[in-house]
Amino acid sequence: MKLIVQKYGGTSVANAEALKKAASKIIKTKEEGNQVVVVVSAMGSRTDELINLAIELTDSPEPREMDMLLSTGERETMSLMAMYLKNQGHDAISLTGSQAGIITTSKHGQAEIEEITGDRVREGIENGKVVIVAGFQGFNRDTREITTLGRGGSDATAVALAAALNADVCEIYTDVEGVFTADPRIVKNAKLIKEITYEEMLEMASSGAKVLMPRSVEFGRRYNVPIKVSSTFMEEEGTVVKDKVMEQAIISGVTHTDQEVKFTLFGVPDQPGIAAKVFRPLSEKGVSVDMIVQNVSKENKSDISFTAPHDQMSTVQEILNPVVKELRGEGLDIDENIARVSLIGAGMKSESGIASKMFETLGEEKININMISTSPIRISCVVDKKNVEKALKVLHKTFIEVN
Repeated sequence: MKLIVQKYGGTSVANAEALKKAASKIIKTKEEGNQVVVVVSAMGSRTDELINLAIELTDSPEPREMDMLLSTGERETMSLMAMYLKNQGHDAISLTGSQAGIITTSKHGQAEIEEITGDRVREGIENGKVVIVAGFQGFNRDTREITTLGRGGSDATAVALAAALNADVCEIYTDVEGVFTADPRIVKNAKLIKEITYEEMLEMASSGAKVLMPRSVEFGRRYNVPIKVSSTFMEEEGTVVKDKVMEQAIISGVTHTDQEVKFTLFGVPDQPGIAAKVFRPLSEKGVSVDMIVQNVSKENKSDISFTAPHDQMSTVQEILNPVVKELRGEGLDIDENIARVSLIGAGMKSESGIASKMFETLGEEKININMISTSPIRISCVVDKKNVEKALKVLHKTFIEVN
């Protein structure tokens, strides 16, 4: 008997019909002789609706109350799913994050999972029930408060729960067939990736692929939990994320994101400790800084540029304006008209010339590169936002379609 954890995203439970479709997959898995634990997201755009409702009532919603509010979305789904499964003759029990023993840090809106006790989940499994757990939320022991895990937190809940229960696999059901070599809405020749390593998937998720939350992939890699991504609405093979794959392509995928902003601090002193004064307060506020470039010093002054998520722009601005004054810098520039395109592939570790070919390909299309960053399996370029789709298509054609 296998233990399978299944996660259903917002589009998979958006309404009564979608919920019934998801339930049919749960029932099929149960009837095949498996133990089943289900993690659910809020229905459709329910989280956004709750956020907008809060903003209508107050300009600055208190983080504690926002977590109380937003955690209700998943609770709606879990209860409805349990009711329907029982109506179909399958015993089920719904549990909130705290009831499931998901213990988190205390940071509201961006909490991290520290531990999963899972006593009531195991009890439900032993009694033959389908256990349905509310994703995206947990409980902090010290503050005794409900917390939420941030966007995509239900993925992290599912994989972490699978790890805690020693599940055989964590199945992520969504509205797409799996992980593709590029965004299929933009690149029509994008191919479904049948197998991909944790390492590659983590880079893809961090570079713009929205299929999986990076934290969920990190949980999978750390605890060696196989993750399968597939569609709720189609009977397709999907994508399996695991430690090793049979055939390792040089380039597995091309990702992009246009939800980043480039910040440049002009004329800051070129001396030890300056970078720390810039980036420490950003780190303390949870800002996800990505690419960082420091220009060559002139007259003992230099420019520091970096990228960060667009939704953190106002936070970065509030932090850096006083920092620029303190350092007697010449100014702060904010560029919202940028995007990032990345090549991902573990095969490039042993393949020379990938970077130069990428730069030549973009150059031939008259696409200017503003910033570059690399890792052993990723090369990323910041380009003008207007050119990102063209860059994505030409890189996919050059590195994937020809192979």
